[in-house]
Amino acid sequence: MEEINSNLWPFIEAKKLLKRLNEKGKKECIFQTGYGPSGLPHIGTFGEVLRTSMVIKAFKSISDIPIKLFVFSDDMDGLRKVPQNIPNPKMIEEHLEKPLSSIPDPFEIFGSFSEYNNNKLVKFLERFEFNFEFKSSTKYYKDGKFNSGLEAIFDNYEKIIN
Repeated sequence: MEEINSNLWPFIEAKKLLKRLNEKGKKECIFQTGYGPSGLPHIGTFGEVLRTSMVIKAFKSISDIPIKLFVFSDDMDGLRKVPQNIPNPKMIEEHLEKPLSSIPDPFEIFGSFSEYNNNKLVKFLERFEFNFEFKSSTKYYKDGKFNSGLEAIFDNYEKIIN
């Protein structure tokens, strides 16, 4: 690949990543960005994906290493307050502190509040032609994909605390 000499932050970050990947002998680079679906997707959510995509674009210009972008929904987070811009606020108020994926959809379209917001986010990002894979923490927990990481934390509890 062509050496790009740029001091723009996406290139600085891309070069750091490439160096780390080469040191570890990695053959793929996985980028991840995330959001908490406690409200409707907004410009900040878009910005998270856009900034990550800027580093990806810089990375692709300096490396042939294949990349993936994961957009991760923290939909197991508890809802702390009722958003002001949704219908049925009283219904949602009854479910404060519960995981977003366990709260009914106030729009009464999907099975949960997070499912509604996740769907909105995916459609929003697709509209701007981002290339990504959507991931849900609820699905990962239910499918056991976090089990080995959680077990490692339990096994190393004393080391972590110290």
